Amino acid sequence: MIKRISVLLLLLALSMTALFGCSQTKETKHASAIINTDKTNKEENLIPVTLNEVAHSIFYAPMYVAIEKGYFEEEGINLDLVTGFGADKTMTAVISGTADIGFMGSEASIYAYNEGANDYVVNFAQLTQRAGNFLVAREEIPDFHWTDLKDKKVLGGRKGGMPEMVFEYILRQNGINPSKDLIIDQSIDFGSTAAAFAEGNADFTVEFEPGATNLEKEEKGYVVASLGTDSGYVPYTAFSAKKSYIEKNADVIQGFTDALQKGMDYVQKHTPKEIAEAIAPQFKETNLNTIETIVSRYYEQDTWKDNLIFEKKSFELLQDILESAEELDTRAPYDKLVTTTFAEKAAK
Repeated sequence: MIKRISVLLLLLALSMTALFGCSQTKETKHASAIINTDKTNKEENLIPVTLNEVAHSIFYAPMYVAIEKGYFEEEGINLDLVTGFGADKTMTAVISGTADIGFMGSEASIYAYNEGANDYVVNFAQLTQRAGNFLVAREEIPDFHWTDLKDKKVLGGRKGGMPEMVFEYILRQNGINPSKDLIIDQSIDFGSTAAAFAEGNADFTVEFEPGATNLEKEEKGYVVASLGTDSGYVPYTAFSAKKSYIEKNADVIQGFTDALQKGMDYVQKHTPKEIAEAIAPQFKETNLNTIETIVSRYYEQDTWKDNLIFEKKSFELLQDILESAEELDTRAPYDKLVTTTFAEKAAK
């Protein structure tokens, strides 16, 4: 009898355990479903925005800070970042509608406007205020002068692009005729100049980062001048969108600009090391020390503005550079191609 009761108690205990286990499993699954649903709902509530960037470079650190710190999500934006590999390609993406916002040199917006675009592209936030490329020599030149480029071969940039135009602007400022006093090779793709230089092509090359720093680390080149320092304050890159998109999505543009301003604020208030650590996930192929070296180089030359306001004097300087490069016949109106409304509000 006692044995039968023990068996019955054991069966009852096993039944209760199984019942409790099933109940617990159901509750666990239910809790998991709630978490996943909440995450899905949160993502669904974010507005999708496709941003096409001209290149993926540490030069644009404040934007990557905004991405990695979640500032776009805070403003209700689910950002999809795409690299266009050239201002012409980025502009095409914006005009065609495959990108909502473009990030590139503002010269592209001037070209498009002058070609007669009805729904032209408007710049609403300026990110960098200096050129981000450097002149790299095959040997160290402690007392470099731009006149040292006379009769030399230099790997340059695409004709009509900001890197090349700023380079030629500096040459002219130093009494050098770009078409007569040296050879500028513009035949090599933007991303391949560092490799070509390392293989022995040309006496100098104009490089963005990490190309310049990598050439130094490999002892195949030496930075002898900063185009950002020697060209002065230039509106090198800005964010833009079609006029119709801005008119229909003013709240999105404001949120986007507010997120960028948070990134600008972070860069202004933190050290190069802290900035490098923040943006490191964007550059997994580059070690942290190299990122910090590059950030420091940009930081020290006052590359980033403390606000995103694209001022008229900067726009006119840009057109001066375009005219100097013989890439502009008719100047474009600032009040049509630039709006400061969103940047001014974000700065407050």
